[in-house]
Amino acid sequence: MNEIFEGLTSVIDGDGIKSLKTPCYVIDEKRLQHNAEVLLSVMSHTGCKILLAQKAFSNYDFYPLLSRYLAGTEASGLYEARLGKEEMPEGEVHVFCAAYRDDEFGELLKYADHIVFNSIHQLAKFGCLAKQQGKSIGLRINPECSTQEGHEIYDPCAKGSRLGVTRDVWDKEMSPELLDMLDGIHFHTLCEQNSDALETTLKAVEEKFGDILPSMKWINMGGGHHITKADYDVARLEKLLIYAREKWNVQVYLEPGEAVALNAGYLLTRILDIVENNGMKIAILDSSAACHMPDVIEMPYTPPLMNAVTDDSKPYRYRLAGPTCLSGDVTGDYSFDSELKIGDMLIFGDMAIYTTCKNNTFNGMPLPDIFRLGTDGSFERLTDFGYGDFKGRLGS
Repeated sequence: MNEIFEGLTSVIDGDGIKSLKTPCYVIDEKRLQHNAEVLLSVMSHTGCKILLAQKAFSNYDFYPLLSRYLAGTEASGLYEARLGKEEMPEGEVHVFCAAYRDDEFGELLKYADHIVFNSIHQLAKFGCLAKQQGKSIGLRINPECSTQEGHEIYDPCAKGSRLGVTRDVWDKEMSPELLDMLDGIHFHTLCEQNSDALETTLKAVEEKFGDILPSMKWINMGGGHHITKADYDVARLEKLLIYAREKWNVQVYLEPGEAVALNAGYLLTRILDIVENNGMKIAILDSSAACHMPDVIEMPYTPPLMNAVTDDSKPYRYRLAGPTCLSGDVTGDYSFDSELKIGDMLIFGDMAIYTTCKNNTFNGMPLPDIFRLGTDGSFERLTDFGYGDFKGRLGS
């Protein structure tokens, strides 16, 4: 059993896990704590502050645990900001949105400590109001430095990106009055990347905005840092954070989501049927890639599966698919040591991120319940989703 599933070692053969109704998510409290301890170490070594990006993980039952380690939350809009303020009230609340709404901005100011704008126009429109209410004001920049390959949908520096102000636009639109309003600079260019990508990006930021940074109080380097992954170069990250802090005399922020909950969750599912097409056996599950792990289709990627591999090194090959009407509702092709049977339980790994906060009820699929796997190996049910959750989203 590799590190992705090590949290299940002590419970995998017990009656507790076998009795769980599937599909369901299981959040591993011990793994969350491990990740948080790694992030706390980075903060203590560098003086940076690390926030939870709620867009990746917003299971607030675990915020009391995370609040012992992290500096606060990052939000992408009003509801996440409110959730962070209510459930991690002792932490800072930072907000970035590509464009703020007139009818929400006043309420947003009740929850946010830092407001980051995506354009100089929005800074001019809302900045004074935010400043009057004592908020720290930032502007997102675009260093035009792509470090990703093959995933343009996740590349904020892709040509034509709507995210962040390029230096050319800065020079055309920034006024002395608006510059005086700014407390910080924000950039977010990474996605599941190591610290070498941050080093490349930081050089581009310094090259294009280095003359601006000495007048700032803080710099936020966004998310996408795979800090808690086994092969991540933490030493290089810490060197970069210290460099920025000392070079520009700023408070440095990071706001990862995935690094907080990496490998801290599982999706449990059972086989409903096995069909065959042109020699390929297809196991139809009670879980859906489209509904319950949408990044599998959107990214796309093939998630890890306990006791299975994605190549042909094991003798029994199956395609795993969901029960919805979508032809492409396929999680992936896997090989196993033995034949699968109807009723077998399968366990997908790394399912705490971009799942519970992103799932949906397409085809009337039920939302999977969420369980806590405690540090003592016990299971606690945190939700009780049902028909009302499906119907209530669609009308009165």
